[in-house]
Amino acid sequence: AEETLSPAKAIQTIHNFINIEEYNRNDHESIRGCLHIEPEEKVIVHTSNFRAVKRIEDVIRIFDGIQKVIPAKLLLVGDGPDHNKAYELVDKLGLSERVEFLGKQSRVVKILSASDLFLLPSEKESFGLAALEAMACEVPVVASRTGGLPEVIDHGKTGWLAQVGDVEEMVRGALHILGDEKRHKVYGKSARQRAAEYFNADRLVKTYEKMYESLLQAECGAEE
Repeated sequence: AEETLSPAKAIQTIHNFINIEEYNRNDHESIRGCLHIEPEEKVIVHTSNFRAVKRIEDVIRIFDGIQKVIPAKLLLVGDGPDHNKAYELVDKLGLSERVEFLGKQSRVVKILSASDLFLLPSEKESFGLAALEAMACEVPVVASRTGGLPEVIDHGKTGWLAQVGDVEEMVRGALHILGDEKRHKVYGKSARQRAAEYFNADRLVKTYEKMYESLLQAECGAEE
C-alpha cells in the first residue's frame, strides 16, 4: 500500500476481526451423519467463491495427497466460475465418493465444527477472513504464504504456510498436522486462542473507534 499510495505518514494497520462467540466449535455430529462420514475419516474443508485466484484445483490435489495416506473426505463450500473445473478434476482423480460439493451456505459454523483441517491455497488473499473463521472453530489451516495470510496463521503452531502452488509442501504440512491426534488437538486449540487473542471483535472495534476519534480531533483542530 505504501508503494502504491506514497502516503505522507506511516500507515497504521488495524486487522479485520471476528465474533468469536458466533464462530465457536459446537455440536457437529448431525453434519457428519448427514454426509455419511465415518468416525475414522478426517474432514477437510474449503470455502470460497470458486474464482481462479482461489486455486480450487490445488485444493483438490492437496486433498488427493492427504487421502492417499489418511482416510478423509473433502467438503467444498461455495460456488463460482471454476466449479466445473473442480468437478471435472474430482472425476478425473477418481475422488467422486470422497468429495462433497455443498454449494453456497449461509452459515458455515456447523460445517467448520465438523472439520479437521481447512485448505486455502489462494493466489492472493488481502486478509484471509475464511481462514480466521476456521481457526476460531479450532480448525488448523493449510494455506499459501501470500497477502495477509501470514499475519493470521502462525506457521507451525496454528497451521501451515507454503509458497503459492506448492501442493507437495501443503500436503506435507497437512499430514504433519493430521498425523498425530495430540498434535492436531494442540494446533486446533492454538488456532482458537490466536483468533480470540488477536482478532477478537470486542478488542479491535475499540481500536477502530479510537482511530476515528483521533481523526475527528485532528480534523477539528485543523479547522480552528
